[in-house]
Amino acid sequence: MKLPHQNKMREIKIEKVTLNMGVGSAGDKLNKAKRLLEQIAGTKSIETKTMERIPSWGLRPKLPIGCKITIRGKKAEKLAARLLKALDNKLKKKSFDDFGNISFGIKEYIDIPEIEYNPEFGIIGLEAAVTLERAGFRIKRRIKSGKIPSRHKIMKEDAIEFMKDKFNVTITEEEK
Repeated sequence: MKLPHQNKMREIKIEKVTLNMGVGSAGDKLNKAKRLLEQIAGTKSIETKTMERIPSWGLRPKLPIGCKITIRGKKAEKLAARLLKALDNKLKKKSFDDFGNISFGIKEYIDIPEIEYNPEFGIIGLEAAVTLERAGFRIKRRIKSGKIPSRHKIMKEDAIEFMKDKFNVTITEEEK
């Protein structure tokens, strides 16, 4: 059994889990994506909109093209555990970035436990991003801001160890 951290400030925890679905255009597909995300997370979703014009893709500013949900706290830990079960608790090493964030895709929403197939939605996938933090990271947002020392930042290896310990995740290497 691994001993808990001696210093509470060094403990890593989940700050938030963000679910995202990009559908490319407004309309029926976007409404289905919003309802699916709400069914998975249990909260209201918001639309994501384009920021600039890309004529070759048929995009103009402020056109809704996707939706997302952000979950924080204990609900985020439970949701992360459910999403990882959809991947059989396996993540690729390239899913981790250098700053303690994990992102992965789920090809079919029916792989998520407790979610039933709905013929209205069909088979669609989604993207998930898990953001990790340590105590003290909110110092950037205070009136008197300070700098977080590099020894306190979450590195890729720290995030991998956290996921192995907390969620029993197996890390796989990428194929070349």
